[in-house]
Amino acid sequence: MTIEEHVFETHLEFPADPRQKLPPDADFSRDHRMGAPGHPPIDGALPAVFGGHDRGYSPEDLMILALSECHCLTYLRLAAKNGIAISRYEDRATGRLGKGASGMTQFAEVVLRPRVTVARGTDVALAKALHERAHHYCFMANSVNFPVRNEPEIVEG
Repeated sequence: MTIEEHVFETHLEFPADPRQKLPPDADFSRDHRMGAPGHPPIDGALPAVFGGHDRGYSPEDLMILALSECHCLTYLRLAAKNGIAISRYEDRATGRLGKGASGMTQFAEVVLRPRVTVARGTDVALAKALHERAHHYCFMANSVNFPVRNEPEIVEG
């Protein structure tokens, strides 16, 4: 069996604004712009907890979002293959940073909390079970060295 390879490209630019303070100024801004070909740029920033602000996405935000989005897209594909009608999917995911065994700060875990609204009469047990399969096939969850847990909720609409 041949393994397919796909290459993805992104770009990051610092500083985001030529007027922002730069190193070696002690109060330099970490604001930057990120994007990928064919996509609008997004603002990036150091998170407020580390002395930044919440006006841009932090690497921590993007890691959690990548895991949440990958799970969602994988789940939706599995639902379609199984004939499950989805009218809404939302996730309120959280990530917890802590000290790893090496003493370095790293993600200790990410918890996805997908809430999926399905059509009345849907096999709710199957709809819920597909979350385990989605986790198994999620590229992002398979690429990290920390636990990614799922606490799904299925609601009939």
